[in-house]
Amino acid sequence: MHTIDRSVFHKLHGPRKPRAVYYKKDFCDYLLMIMVCVGVIILSYGLASPMSIAGLALCAFTLSMFMARHGVEFRLPVVLVRPQELFHMFVYKLQNFKPVYFVALGMLLLENLLIATTPNLPHHTEALRKTGLYLFYGHFLSITAYRTAILLDHLRKKDLVREVLMQTAWQRVIKEDTNITLEIFHAYVTGILTHIILIAPWYIIITHVRFSLIFLPLTLAINIAIHVKWLKVLNEWFYRDHWLGHNSELDFIFLHGPHHDAIPSGLIAVAENGFLEGFLRHTIGYPSTFYNPVAAFLIYTLEIKKDIDVHQYIPGIFPRMRRELLEIAQHSTHHYGSLEPYGFAIKLDHPNVSEEIRRSYRSTPDTLKYSIRLDEALTGFKWDNPTFRRILSLYDKYHNS
Repeated sequence: MHTIDRSVFHKLHGPRKPRAVYYKKDFCDYLLMIMVCVGVIILSYGLASPMSIAGLALCAFTLSMFMARHGVEFRLPVVLVRPQELFHMFVYKLQNFKPVYFVALGMLLLENLLIATTPNLPHHTEALRKTGLYLFYGHFLSITAYRTAILLDHLRKKDLVREVLMQTAWQRVIKEDTNITLEIFHAYVTGILTHIILIAPWYIIITHVRFSLIFLPLTLAINIAIHVKWLKVLNEWFYRDHWLGHNSELDFIFLHGPHHDAIPSGLIAVAENGFLEGFLRHTIGYPSTFYNPVAAFLIYTLEIKKDIDVHQYIPGIFPRMRRELLEIAQHSTHHYGSLEPYGFAIKLDHPNVSEEIRRSYRSTPDTLKYSIRLDEALTGFKWDNPTFRRILSLYDKYHNS
């Protein structure tokens, strides 16, 4: 790993305000955030689209849940009190760009230039657009079906969900009289709404940009090569963006907060994103939005499904994570009360890792396999910590429930 500069990863204009939860004082900012979500959904999909109808209904539900769970306090929104933070938010995003992003965007623009200059060739752009839309909706519906199966198991074992969470930092939210069914539905809605908004940039690309059948084999090969490069720098990119999501107040309220507002379950997971955060990251951050729809379909589906699986931090509930997989990653610690770690926090050189797990990570870049090293270097994060030990003990106690 190259020399790590804390001033780059932890740069912040203005005061640092670590955040992991919403308060009733955030209501006006949260309301503005939901209004922006509504605008993004309508402008992306069109008002009459089923995606918009579903998205707007879910926006209304999440707003009502905020009011019921946190209360309402009317005060001037942070975005109006410190409008410079909105400018800084975009500056941070631009400064965190990785060169591979521009390679992906450049390849998309080049393909469209070649299509425009060779109109007599059988590019079959409309057929590919229709195929892209089938893949888009197939992706969304399959992930939603999987998320719904997880929902049903949570509802079936809702008493277990409550019992586990009451033994963690979530006891501040989950009590004996808490409507746990509503909390579970809130997590489910959080995941679906985040998903709808995250894939909106992909929908815009499919419907407004052309792809060529002639170039398909070449573009797929190039997309794969680009993504391999992206995975090598992903942890550094994510650490910086995620750190901002918890240490810049505006970033937390408007971008990352919804990801931590619901219970730590696979139900919430959509590649580590909050509502607007997913849209912003996949517009000015991730390169996969600009891939051919076939490559984008495969990457979005695999990454979101995997993210759902590795966010199932309530043991004994489908999908059950293998203990050794839980043991080699510390993201569960982050969802159970600790701001750190900020990166993907994987430790594949853990002594308890089996050869089977090592083989499954064979093609994964070292920057991801040993991503905990970045957190250790930047924050002094300790692998053996009380929160993580508690998570493992709960897993041992309830995994076979």
